Amino acid sequence: MSTLPKIAWIGLGIMGSPMAENLIEAGYDVTGHTLEQAKLDRLAAAGGTAAASIAEAVRDADVVITMVPASPQVEAVAYGPDGILANVRRGTLLVDMSSITPQTSVDLAKAAAEYGVDVLDAPVSGGEAGAVEAVLSIMVGGERADFDRARPILDALGKTVVRCGPHGAGQTVKAANQLIVAVNLQACAEAVVFLEKSGVDLDAALDVLGGGLAGSTVLERKKANFKGRDFAPGFRVDLHHKDMGIVSDAAREVGAALPVGSVVAGLVAALRAQGDGGLDHSALLRGVERLSGSRV
Repeated sequence: MSTLPKIAWIGLGIMGSPMAENLIEAGYDVTGHTLEQAKLDRLAAAGGTAAASIAEAVRDADVVITMVPASPQVEAVAYGPDGILANVRRGTLLVDMSSITPQTSVDLAKAAAEYGVDVLDAPVSGGEAGAVEAVLSIMVGGERADFDRARPILDALGKTVVRCGPHGAGQTVKAANQLIVAVNLQACAEAVVFLEKSGVDLDAALDVLGGGLAGSTVLERKKANFKGRDFAPGFRVDLHHKDMGIVSDAAREVGAALPVGSVVAGLVAALRAQGDGGLDHSALLRGVERLSGSRV
């Protein structure tokens, strides 16, 4: 029998499904729950166990991992008689890999302690491709001992795994990550429109830009989206809009100015208001095209 900890996975979306499958491939016993039957069928086909409820999923788990869209969903799966805390065993480790507010993570850790449950906030960066390839960047908040306990699991999911500080620190770093990504995406989108309107060979331009100081993971990962106008969601505009709200609120709390970030947050919000919320965040290109008078 395997000596690896038994894992319950809650939330099998664009990111959660491939991440859970990577743990199965690494030899872990994974039981999962989500609201979509097709996602449960996918988990079972990959060798996991589908659970009909949160309670069923977490009952025998050593480690519970959550990957849901936002703070309200984390609270919904964690609290209440049908939630994680009411049904998990004492001594279980709860690793929340969602992107939520730092305060939600702090509150969850405090509430979980009353049930004898340890908590880490461990949001990720790298998008769907990073999840599939198990090369995510994972920023963790919580106690060192809990981080050490979770480290082998996190190493099976990501390439860069760093404890950033106490509870909530992982979410704070993720908020900064989303600020950088949004500003970078907007700059890349503006550059693409500028280059195309100037009549420059876009493939050649992006290749040479990617090899210089302007190069970035964002440009490398998203240039195919820009060139092909392929905005099938790897990370939806709706979710990045949520994340820009998180970083804006957190920065206000600590007195940090976000002059460029505030502008980009407005552009993300405008894109969403124009009906593009379900598209990949590289669809910021569509917003620049609209402002430039191009047909979208």
